[in-house]
Amino acid sequence: MSFVAVAEDSDFPIHNLPYGVFSTPGNPRPRIGVAIGDQILDLSVIKHLFTGPVLSKHQDVFDQPTLNSFMGLGQAAWKEARAFLQNLLSTSHARLRDDTELQRRAFTAQASAVMHLPAAIGDYTDFYSSRQHATNVGIMFRGKENALMPNWLHVPVGYHGRASSVVVSGTPIRRPMGQMSSDDSKPPVYGACRLLDLELEMAFFVGPGNNFGEPIPISRAHEHIFGMVLMNDWSARDIQKWEYVPLGPFLGKSFGTTISPWVVPMEALMPFVVPNPEQDPKPLPYLRHDRPYTFDISLSVSLKGEGMSRAATVCKSNFKHMYWTMLQQLAHHTVNGCNLRPGDLLASGTISGPEPESFGSLLELSWRGTKAIELGDGHTRKFLLDGDEVIITASCVSPDPCLRTLACRSVGSPSAHAHTLSVTLSPYFLGPVLGRCLFCGPPLDPILWVQGAERPFKASRPLCAAARPKPPLHAGTAGVCPAAVSVLPLETGLRSVLPFPVCSRPPPGSLGPLASGVHLLLL
Repeated sequence: MSFVAVAEDSDFPIHNLPYGVFSTPGNPRPRIGVAIGDQILDLSVIKHLFTGPVLSKHQDVFDQPTLNSFMGLGQAAWKEARAFLQNLLSTSHARLRDDTELQRRAFTAQASAVMHLPAAIGDYTDFYSSRQHATNVGIMFRGKENALMPNWLHVPVGYHGRASSVVVSGTPIRRPMGQMSSDDSKPPVYGACRLLDLELEMAFFVGPGNNFGEPIPISRAHEHIFGMVLMNDWSARDIQKWEYVPLGPFLGKSFGTTISPWVVPMEALMPFVVPNPEQDPKPLPYLRHDRPYTFDISLSVSLKGEGMSRAATVCKSNFKHMYWTMLQQLAHHTVNGCNLRPGDLLASGTISGPEPESFGSLLELSWRGTKAIELGDGHTRKFLLDGDEVIITASCVSPDPCLRTLACRSVGSPSAHAHTLSVTLSPYFLGPVLGRCLFCGPPLDPILWVQGAERPFKASRPLCAAARPKPPLHAGTAGVCPAAVSVLPLETGLRSVLPFPVCSRPPPGSLGPLASGVHLLLL
């Protein structure tokens, strides 16, 4: 037990002790800490206490703004640090327990801390290692007979991701812009992604790297894996569909990848190792290993949208469903001589289990948008809407919990701009004009704004400053999605629809007023 108060249901018992990088308003310098209960132990404050045979020569690694240097020291340093910290925080050890002044300087409440990326990520690779996920996606796009590509059961498929857009949990994600094509007979269009998706993943940080040209044998791969984080690899499905042939994902993936701030060391996870999945056909010799390196980690994804009183669970899965192990991923990554470096990030790919409720993406849960996902109280989703919050949690369950971590809380705010379409609201019928989407997005409720109004009328969300019309105006504007309206006749006159006075002077080029009332037209 720890002398630090730890609630029974805490995510951070003494058996966990994940590493992270944090700062505080009073000290904005990022520094390395360990989570215990609702506190963070600042390792830069107690670095002088690391006097073991390895760390006594490397105390400076705990005074760095990232974990890279510590990761690069290797397993001997990691084991020494963990053993020392568990002893230092225990009720039987007096050094920190009885030094109230050192405690005052060394502990920070998690609630008052700002979390940062735990490492400077030089390179990021995303694998595709869930057989169920690969099968589901294959069935959707190629049919059941060709669900898995011919290479999938022989090689851990992966691609090189964008390290610069990996962000820490809580960072808002902007809805990406790009090219899309929903009709093969027509040219592509440019606009904001309409099929924004989440992907339930886990990832591991590389510890010591390897020299250029020298592969890491699978028998030693475990020596190069520091610890794990949760990941949401945001995906723009419509952008991805248009661009991925022939070189794979690009803009549909590179706009943002969220990871949890706390890195759980592999030693904390070892009590939850389970037998590796049976692989048939047997992989090539360089990918074979007998060491159990599959982990029983329960995973959950919840979604909370605007107007929802609480988050709704949309997925319950488990990391043990992965077909390819982390050892195989790392060995394969380096078999060609590719050099990895401390702080590199290697991700699992979407984690999907055998049951529909264990599918790890909205693409699968909605089966390519053909069915709605029920969130309760009348709320549904097929893909993510602006303002949706995605919450990913992980836990290992045992009588003596080693990992119970609320490790990732990702907020999706896909754009700083309301996705609006330029529309004219007028008592005069305007001739046909080419439609132009300003920030095109998913369906929105109509938003009305007229000259002289201090706030939007009937607005479910306000127009951004860039989209609001500038006076002088002859009429107002409304924000809608192209899927929501093309021409909408209103049975009453303008003045009975809007409680604001508007200019009734016909705009240049108008065809005059319509006796039947007001029309909304796309411009």
